[in-house]
Amino acid sequence: MLPTIPSGNVASALPTGYNVDNSCRFNNDSSDNLSRTPSSSSNRRTFTFSTWFKLSGTDGALISAGTDISNGPLFIIDILSGGNEGMLRVEDSISGDNVIGLRTTRLLRDVSAWMHLCVAIDTTQGTASDRVKVYINGTQETSFGTETYCNQNLELSMNQNHITRIGTRATSPSGKYFDGYMCETVLVDGSALAPTEFGEFDSDSPTIWKPKDVSGLTFGTNGFYLDFKDSSALGNDVSGNNNDFTANNLTAVDQATDTPTNNFATLNPLNAVGTGNNPTYSEGNCKAVSSTDEYFGGSGSIGVASGKWYFEVKLTAESSSGQGVIAVSTNVGEEARQNRHIGQLTTGPSVGYYGSNGNKVVDGGSDASYGDSYAAGDIVGIALNCDDNEVVFYKNGTAQASGTAISMTSSSEFWFLSLGDAGSTTYATYEVNFGNPSYTISSGNADANGYGAFEYAPPSGYLAINSANLGSDGG
Repeated sequence: MLPTIPSGNVASALPTGYNVDNSCRFNNDSSDNLSRTPSSSSNRRTFTFSTWFKLSGTDGALISAGTDISNGPLFIIDILSGGNEGMLRVEDSISGDNVIGLRTTRLLRDVSAWMHLCVAIDTTQGTASDRVKVYINGTQETSFGTETYCNQNLELSMNQNHITRIGTRATSPSGKYFDGYMCETVLVDGSALAPTEFGEFDSDSPTIWKPKDVSGLTFGTNGFYLDFKDSSALGNDVSGNNNDFTANNLTAVDQATDTPTNNFATLNPLNAVGTGNNPTYSEGNCKAVSSTDEYFGGSGSIGVASGKWYFEVKLTAESSSGQGVIAVSTNVGEEARQNRHIGQLTTGPSVGYYGSNGNKVVDGGSDASYGDSYAAGDIVGIALNCDDNEVVFYKNGTAQASGTAISMTSSSEFWFLSLGDAGSTTYATYEVNFGNPSYTISSGNADANGYGAFEYAPPSGYLAINSANLGSDGG
C-alpha cells in the first residue's frame, strides 16, 4: 500500500482562514488521558461533543463519563477494535441497560488524515432518531450496524458529578486508551449544535471540511474548550468556565503542531509487513520498534514527487550496534510485502544509508563507500531533492561525503521515508521527526516557511513534509 494525501470529504489538507496551532498527542501504551470530575450535575438531556482527531491506531475512547461499563452510569464515544475495528460507537449505559447504542457502518481507519466528529444529543426530541445525531466531517451518519435510541426526556450519564475523561474509559474497567491526536475538543452543555458551529466547507475547497473558531460559543455550566496551547497544562479549559482537566501521563512533549490545518507526515502502520510480524508503532506513529525476523521497519505516510524536503530520524536503540538502515524509496509497499529493506530490493528507485559502515546503496545494488557509521543515539537528517533527483544524509548535523549528493534514479513515483534493519535477527527503535517530534529536542529549528521543529537546521530551501508546505515553494 502506497499511502498518499487523502482527498474528498475529509479533514483539511490545506491551511484555512482559521488555523489550529496545537493538538495533544495521546499514546495508548502510556495510558495518556485527561480527567475531570464536575462539582455538580447540569444539563443531562441536551449537550454536544465535538473534536478533531487523527488516528494512530483503531481503538480507543475519545470521551467518557461515568463509573462502570457493565452497570452504568457510563457514557462513551469510542472507536472499536477486534471484529468491529474502526466502527465509531456512541453508547450510554444506565443500570446495566444500553439506553443509547449506535455503531456506524462506516469504518474509521485512515491514519494519515484528520477527521472531525460532532455528536449532538437532545433527548427532549419527539422523534427517536433526532435524539442522537452523529456527524463526521460535516455529514450526518445515517447508516448504523447497531441503532438504539433512548426514551424521550431521559437524563443521561454525561454532566453528572462523576469523572469525565478524554482519551480513555471512565472508570471500571479502565482501558480503551486513545492512540492518536486530538484538538479543538469541545463540550457544549445545554445545546445540541449543528456541525457548522465547528467546521465549514468554503468556496476555495468545497469538498474539504475545515475548522472554525469556536471561542464565541456558549459552553454552559460543565462545558469546556481544550485548545492544547499551554504545554504546561494540556487540560487547560479556555471556554471561560475554567473547567480544567488533569493531565495523566501527558507532558509538554505531547503538545503537537500536527493539526487539521497543517497535517504532518508520520509513520504509516497500514503499510504492514507481509509476514504479519510488524513493527510496533507508538507516540502518534512517530516511533517504531522493530523485532527479530524483520528487515522492514516502517515507512512515511506522505510521499513527495517534487520539491525539496527535510526530515530527521533518531536511532534510539538497537540490538546490535550499527544495524539500522535509513532510506528513501519509491516502493515502500513492496518492501513491506516482502519484508525487506531497500538494499534487498531492486523493484524501484531507492537510496539507503547503512549504520554499520556508513555505506550507501542505490536501487538495491551493491554497497558503496559514502559516510560515517551511526548507532543508537545518533540523529540522521535526510535532505531529499526531488527536483534534481538527489539526496544528502546528515549525521548529527554534519553532511556526509562533505555534502556531495547521492544521485537518485529519476522517477515519476512518490518518494517516502523507509526504515529497516540490516540483519534478520536484529531490531531497532526509530523515532522519526517530520517537524513534529515526539521526543525532546535541544534546539527547535523551523524550515524557511516557519514550520516544524528539528534538532538541526534544514538546508536552505528544504521544507518539512506537511500539508501547509505541499504545493508551496517546496513542491
